[in-house]
Amino acid sequence: MTAVDPISKLLAQEEIPVPHESIHQGSFLLDMLLEQQQDLTAVERFSNLHESGDIPDQAQYYRKLMPANPPGPGQQYAFDVDLDSCSGCKACVTACHTLNGLDEDETWRDVGMMCGGTSQQPAMQHVTTACHHCVEPACMIACPVDAYVKDEVTGIVKHLDDQCIGCKYCTLACPYEVPKYNHKKGIVRKCDMCTTRLSNDEAPACVQACPHEAIRIQIIDIDQVSEDAEASPFLPATPDPQITLPTTTYRTKKIFPRNFLPADYFNVSPQSPHWPLVIMLVLTQLSVGGFVAGLSLEFALPVELWEIMRPFHATGALLFGLLALSSSVFHLGRPLYAFRAVLGLRHSWLSREILAFGIFAKLAIVYALCVHFLGSTEYVWIEVLNILAWMVSATGLIALFCSAMIYIFTRKEFWSPVQTGVKFTLTTAVLGVASVWLSLLVLSTVQSSESIDALLSQAGPVCGKLLIIFSVLKLGWEASLFTHLLSRQMTSLKRSAMLMTRQLSSFTMARFAAGLLGGIMMPAFLLQNPSTAGEPITVQFFISVVILVIACIVGELLERYLFFAAVASPRMPGGIR
Repeated sequence: MTAVDPISKLLAQEEIPVPHESIHQGSFLLDMLLEQQQDLTAVERFSNLHESGDIPDQAQYYRKLMPANPPGPGQQYAFDVDLDSCSGCKACVTACHTLNGLDEDETWRDVGMMCGGTSQQPAMQHVTTACHHCVEPACMIACPVDAYVKDEVTGIVKHLDDQCIGCKYCTLACPYEVPKYNHKKGIVRKCDMCTTRLSNDEAPACVQACPHEAIRIQIIDIDQVSEDAEASPFLPATPDPQITLPTTTYRTKKIFPRNFLPADYFNVSPQSPHWPLVIMLVLTQLSVGGFVAGLSLEFALPVELWEIMRPFHATGALLFGLLALSSSVFHLGRPLYAFRAVLGLRHSWLSREILAFGIFAKLAIVYALCVHFLGSTEYVWIEVLNILAWMVSATGLIALFCSAMIYIFTRKEFWSPVQTGVKFTLTTAVLGVASVWLSLLVLSTVQSSESIDALLSQAGPVCGKLLIIFSVLKLGWEASLFTHLLSRQMTSLKRSAMLMTRQLSSFTMARFAAGLLGGIMMPAFLLQNPSTAGEPITVQFFISVVILVIACIVGELLERYLFFAAVASPRMPGGIR
């Protein structure tokens, strides 16, 4: 074999025709290298054009990146991204941030990365993402105050900042995590495709800033978007396009490897716990559960015993309900405008929940007042109270159904109809029985009589057994999530299980410890040491019931914390973390 001349090899790679006699001349190689140094990158050429002023007016210069005519019937504007041209320089992010005057930690356009291939043939691709101005935007459907509008002509999904109350429901509903909450302003904001620029025939900031012209504005047919979403994926391992029908088009001539995934695909991180919502959900379910449990006791106890307990139990359930509704206000960025929350009643489950709980609270107040002022063994008044009790329980259950649908609507697997429905139902059952124990404790502390002793001896064993049954079912259902750790595929439920056993392990252990203590151990202890009629209430009984009630409430608060913090779902590509 003959050795290859390194200079010839270099020239062959450059594909530059060179006379044979010049190959051995060092001056030619030096000239060639100097000439290569003068070749500017795309970014440098773009910068020099602006500095020299040798470019036409911006609106004309970027005309080729814009459609010639506005959208027609059945059409709308959409982003068109050429992945082969995107270098990940983030000029689009900077331009969007500067033009819209965003806060330092606020972005409406992001650049992520996708990786795959093998060590011998690795593959990497930058992906620029913003609002996809979906055909069926989940943010607009979920919003309780109609702060989102989809323009009938352009199809652009706009956010009305003045209308927003900062409930952040749209941030949960959007599968692409597009709406961003601004803590300083107390509202959500998002990309509007630079509507004012488009109206003046000028390209959006991200389109103008991209030095490689990787972002364009195109006109798409809405029906075609629906058809494409049926068969073709949006991007590998990203949210299902069937959820909202995103209109952004990602084009490439490359054939990506089968293991091509977002760079942060295997990373899991806790989400915001939304503490006001945690408290609101747990206490509303305690309140509704208390009224339902009280209604059930009417059929399990003699009338005279139930009439003794009814005022205390109704008042306690009402107070928990009012406390829950008050705590929900702290989740709003602009609580003074909370009255707008029923504007989206036709399409928003949050609006329906607010209306249902409002009716529930009013009926509960009327019921509690009637119990105190009309309480009697007379048949007429008992029937009136029973009808009110049924109405309170029914509206409460409807409100809880609306609460569950708020999270089911997001289409997250951890918040699926089965997952959410079972958790909310069993929490209502556990805390409803615990509220009966609390009423028995308060009643036995305030009053002392043979009737109260008889009430404890009859209601105590039933409540103890029910609480153990409901707690075993609830804890068993939650523990079943950990079976997904055995899955070889990185599913959303496996991500949630990983979070609960890693970053959130302390909360997970505390939740199961509180559930075992309040829902199983203390009821079992009380069943082994029942209160006997004629005997005074002991300190041991008092402390046991207090521990039972507190442990049950704390356990459910921790479960609901994990409900928010451990939720995981597919998302758009992010950076390496």
